[in-house]
Amino acid sequence: MTTSRRSFITKTAIAAAMAPLASLSTFGQEYEKAIERTPKASPPSNLKITEVKCGYIKGSLFVKIYTNQDLWGCGEGVDAILGTYHLVKNFGERIKGKSPLNVHRLFEDIRKSGFFQGAQSGMYVAVLSAIETALWDLAGKALQLPVYQLLGGKFRDKVRVYCDTALYQRNLPTPKDFAEAALTAKKMGFNAIKFDLDQANDPNKYDRYNWTAGPAELQRMYDQLAAAREAVGPAIDICADMHGRYDAVTAEAIAKRVESLNLMWLEEPIPAENVEAYQKITASTSTPICAGENHYLAYGFRRLLEIGAVDIIMPDLQKCGGLGEGQRIANLASLYYVPFAPHMVASFLGAMASAHVCASVPNFMIMEWQSYFHTQPMFKEIISYDGEWVNNSFITVSDKPGIGVEINEAGMKKYAIPGMPFFE
Repeated sequence: MTTSRRSFITKTAIAAAMAPLASLSTFGQEYEKAIERTPKASPPSNLKITEVKCGYIKGSLFVKIYTNQDLWGCGEGVDAILGTYHLVKNFGERIKGKSPLNVHRLFEDIRKSGFFQGAQSGMYVAVLSAIETALWDLAGKALQLPVYQLLGGKFRDKVRVYCDTALYQRNLPTPKDFAEAALTAKKMGFNAIKFDLDQANDPNKYDRYNWTAGPAELQRMYDQLAAAREAVGPAIDICADMHGRYDAVTAEAIAKRVESLNLMWLEEPIPAENVEAYQKITASTSTPICAGENHYLAYGFRRLLEIGAVDIIMPDLQKCGGLGEGQRIANLASLYYVPFAPHMVASFLGAMASAHVCASVPNFMIMEWQSYFHTQPMFKEIISYDGEWVNNSFITVSDKPGIGVEINEAGMKKYAIPGMPFFE
């Protein structure tokens, strides 16, 4: 008994003596982990822009904004970006040395300083869209938050998309081609599909400069869409794009003719400039009319919404002013109970950037998705993303800091436009 008791006390004393050492060892391990978790860069308040570089691929401008903390942000602009290298460098000089966290302020600095340089639309705003998007990406990385969180949070985790079939009319597709393309998209999991109706080389056109479609051309459009509708049934959304290449008479005629097909919308049947003409067309039909990819900044949508010129708006966030401006446009439309359905012809970087905005507004309807993502290897090579791109007509919005998609300069280089500076 005495021996056992003495042994027990001795062992207890040894254990007690060892306990602080074990605790210290555990503390040391946790301290090391804490050090590893602590950002090595200086505080975000010390973050400064050091350089802006860019590269061009086909219809896209890719911008990369660098900082003094080994962080960078990426953005993309489309369409009105050819020949804008020096504009990118000029904008870069305007924001160099400033904090990228003041996204709205830098946007306004560039926009307001360009009142007499074309800051109302076109190339100026398309390049500014790429810069602004890269600033959001950079701010998100610096603060370790996804862009949608910086925009005020999200209403949804997934963003619905429609598949642009890229069944271009210059190839003279038949109604059977429309039906097959619709079925292919449906089998891929898409529950919404878009087709192009404008056809410059339609043999029934009076001439290439006449914006009026005759009876045979109107019948061709109807037959193509009717074949697609019959192929996929009533539960799949179908929309049609006319690329602003017709007059108001034709727009009213085709909108009335396809009413029985229950389209999701008829897109840009006339050019963008005359919103009063859009109002007349919209009032003449039950087919929803959609426009906006060729309007710039929230100012460009004010009149469109005030007079009820369209049923649905579709700003292109890679050229209308960027992500913050896209959210402002959506919120403006929400005041008029108009759905927000962004146009999107960029890379997956642009698609995910747009998806953050779509998640952040209540009146989001649907976003464009390109079939070339599935057919052209280039689009996989020029970006880095380890998640699923699209599943059953939905994109899951990234929770990673920033946009969540990186550009791959090595992959982009072989597709760069010859003679254009590439991230120099």
